[in-house]
Amino acid sequence: MRHFKALGIKFIVISIVLLSLFGIFRGASFGEILLMSILVTGLAYVVGDLFTLPRAGNTVATIADFGLSFFAIWILSYMFMDNTSGLITASLVAAGVIAISEVLFHAYMQNKVLNEEKQVTRPQFRPSYQTEFAEEYDEETKDLKKK
Repeated sequence: MRHFKALGIKFIVISIVLLSLFGIFRGASFGEILLMSILVTGLAYVVGDLFTLPRAGNTVATIADFGLSFFAIWILSYMFMDNTSGLITASLVAAGVIAISEVLFHAYMQNKVLNEEKQVTRPQFRPSYQTEFAEEYDEETKDLKKK
């Protein structure tokens, strides 16, 4: 269930970015944007968030997500859209905005999704009190007392 919630958050962010850039400025249809969002979300989630993030950390995963998002958006927009002028610039801007949002999303993934999978259940802390046994030292006689 945690993965579905994380996928939903990632899909919404990517959809908003692509709708803002390609829908308004490039004239892409809603179907094209929806299909691009689904493909980019699935690819970036598996490669960037489930594979790279736990192994390499937030910074490397963000850089990997930037490159992956850029190439995926560029190739998909070239395949789906009729107007292909300036796609590299639009893809760079979209990948940059997605990468900025990925910094926060990776923190969410590490705290809420990936952390719970690795969390080991352990019993509650129960202090164990132990008694120390020793012989007493008598100051006056500088001798050990035997009781």
